[in-house]
Amino acid sequence: MTDWPGILSDYRSYLRIERSLSANTVASYMSDIAKLRGAYPGQRAEELTTDDLSSFLASEVEHGISKRSQSRLVSSLKSFYGFLEIEGRIQDNPAEKIDSPKISRHIPTVLSVGEVDRLISSVDLSTPDGHRNRAILEVLYSCGLRVSELVSLRISDLFLEDSFIRVIGKGNKQRLVPIGEPAVRAVRLYISQTRRSFASKKDEDVLFLNRRGGQMSRQMVFLIIRRQCQAAGITKEVSPHTLRHSFATHLVENGADLRSVQQMLGHESILTTEIYTHIDSGKWQRTILDHHPRG
Repeated sequence: MTDWPGILSDYRSYLRIERSLSANTVASYMSDIAKLRGAYPGQRAEELTTDDLSSFLASEVEHGISKRSQSRLVSSLKSFYGFLEIEGRIQDNPAEKIDSPKISRHIPTVLSVGEVDRLISSVDLSTPDGHRNRAILEVLYSCGLRVSELVSLRISDLFLEDSFIRVIGKGNKQRLVPIGEPAVRAVRLYISQTRRSFASKKDEDVLFLNRRGGQMSRQMVFLIIRRQCQAAGITKEVSPHTLRHSFATHLVENGADLRSVQQMLGHESILTTEIYTHIDSGKWQRTILDHHPRG
């Protein structure tokens, strides 16, 4: 008789409480380990060997999963068996010798400063929606927020006199992020002039409200940005994350310290932030080649 249900219940608690992972990450890890369990019915997790885990990975690769998914699967296995090791359920960790696939770094789409200006300036301020939408764009770009962080912002998270906002990021971790003066002006104008036309008792502290007075959805923010790109004549594939990438890229291009950018973005690892040095080096390379006498 295997003890998978008990182990999985304990593992879920470990991910949520001890590692403070987001609900989406916990769900992904649990889904991966459920697949492993399904691949070896009747066997205990503690009995599986490195060869078993490698065979499981090979089977998933044959089903056509991407290198990114392969990498996450390896992370899931290492996390799960690391947990079993911590708990004293195993002595030798079979996941230790499994390597993640090499993933080429994807250079994200970035808007130029001029394109960001065009995007924000394209908003029609003659309607309550316009003031809200402009404030959304200003905050996304000024603070480099994830869309989930933006829609969760509350009025009580704003410290506009001190030019800071409090952000609740992945794993429920808080950070303070500077907010620029154009974004401060846009938020103040939205709150003082038009937010009351959306407001209701239901979500009275939520900053950005939909027409029913509730918290905006992530999908609604995507739609707003898509429409504003059309209005601004921007043909790139743009999402809320594009403004986050643009924010970070423009900071690095203007000499911001990478550690500071890491803190503002809420990245756990500096390696994640280093993608923006690759974008910057591409610009540097083009500048050298354009001006080199033998270029």
